[in-house]
Amino acid sequence: MPWKPILRQLWLPALVFLILLVSTEGSASFYFPPLTEVLGALWHELLHGSLVEDLLFSLRNIMAGLALATVAGVGAGLVIGEIRVLRLATGPLLDFARATPTVGFVPVIILTLGIGSGPKIFLIFLGSVWPILLNTVSGVRDISPAVHETARGYRIPWTLRLRRVVLPGALPQILAGIRVALSVAVVLMVVSEIYGSPVGLGNFILQSGSSFHVAETWAGTILIGILGYALSVLLLLVEHRLLGWYHERAPRARAPRPIPTESVKSNGVVV
Repeated sequence: MPWKPILRQLWLPALVFLILLVSTEGSASFYFPPLTEVLGALWHELLHGSLVEDLLFSLRNIMAGLALATVAGVGAGLVIGEIRVLRLATGPLLDFARATPTVGFVPVIILTLGIGSGPKIFLIFLGSVWPILLNTVSGVRDISPAVHETARGYRIPWTLRLRRVVLPGALPQILAGIRVALSVAVVLMVVSEIYGSPVGLGNFILQSGSSFHVAETWAGTILIGILGYALSVLLLLVEHRLLGWYHERAPRARAPRPIPTESVKSNGVVV
């Protein structure tokens, strides 16, 4: 286990946690309770409250919306990036869609489609698809023209070229777009659940704040941060698994082959 890289990344979060723990100890502020009280409320809600159900509801919506956005964004981005005429024609429309804040659609979509999981998944999809699509188009465009010419020279079919040449070449920027889309998805998840939902982490924060349970409100906020960080780490692990060649990862070391030892027979012959 490579402990040194892990310690180099965790020492600062551990130091910030200790500073918050010490600085808030004995706090009498109504809005900033001690960190121990917030963590106690988080533990109590996870074990005895409905926070686990809220967490699973929000996590399911994020995963579904992000998966749909990835499939649609990568598929459309590969086609748009590969066809120059289509890329030039859709450029202004994509820039307009990227600049339009999806949060502004939340009241309309909740009012039109209701308060179930469907509208929230659709909102997460709507906000997450643009970073993935635009990064895919940019990744395809940045592939060296020599690679395209070589693929055409060998007369590789278009669909096979997309899967075996264009997609691997654009994969680093596609994964960067998914990382950006993940942060957008977390924000839209919270906003959509605050506006209209009987369950979810956003609804938990809204209900706790409305009833002046400040420690529970902070606990829900911390849990959302932990959820976003865990998903980001999971995505980084997938990226390092898929892009070992891109990060110039050293090849796996093979176990040394045993060296045959010399043995001497009883008659003095070395074998």
